[in-house]
Parts: sequence; C-alpha cells; structure tokens
Amino acid sequence: MKRLLVLLAVAAASVFAALAVASSQATGASAAKAESKPSMVKGEIVDMGCYMGHGARGEKHQSCAAKCIAGGMPMGLLTDKGALYLLTMNHDNADPFNQCKEMAAAMVEVTGMVSERNGMKSMDVMGVKPLATAESTQK
Repeated sequence: MKRLLVLLAVAAASVFAALAVASSQATGASAAKAESKPSMVKGEIVDMGCYMGHGARGEKHQSCAAKCIAGGMPMGLLTDKGALYLLTMNHDNADPFNQCKEMAAAMVEVTGMVSERNGMKSMDVMGVKPLATAESTQK
C-alpha cells in the first residue's frame, strides 16, 4: 500500500510539473505576442467626455475640447472609420502624450503600442505629428 501511494505521489508530481512547463510556455508566447511593433494611426484628437457624451468633435468643438483636456478629461483618437482609441501616456517618455493635449480637434498621426481589453482600444503614445490640412480633408 505504501509503495502504491509513493508511486501515485510521483505520478501526480510529474503531471503537475508537465502542466507548469506547458503553462509557462503559453505565458511566454502570449507575452511575446503582446510585445509587437508600434502602430501608426491617423485620426482626430477628441476629449472623451464630450465625444462619448454627445458626439462633440471637429473644429467647432476645438476650444471646448482644449479646456476639457486641460482640466484632466481623457483624450481619444477617432479614426475616419469610426474606431476610437483611448490615448495613454508612455511611462518612458511623456512628451508625445503631452503634445497631444495641445492638439485638440486636430488631425494627427499617432505612433504607439495598441492594445485592447474588454472591447476598449487604447494606444500608448510614443510619437505624434500633425497631418497636413490637405491630407486630412481628402480622407
């Protein structure tokens, strides 16, 4: 009986060890997938409160959006296809995110890491540049 218990304990330990190895390999694969290359997304910088609350955007809403963002309202990037990204500050370099605060209602190209959680898209801002007016009106 003692021998059977020892054999079962060794078998159970082997199974748990195999599961732990498989789990760590799966975690490593998902971590590698999460660390993809930065994306470039074009769109309009909107203040999330007014845009989500009543669809406010564009040049007519620029001064309100600037005030809301300066007051701490989160910013978003709205693409011409209607995708909305919450803009987040890159912890290694906050400058591009802070530049976005000065570009309310402007058409821009944002570079950064895109992620999605529970249906919410976000972009960790690593770079931003304004789009030429002619380019933004053609889209």
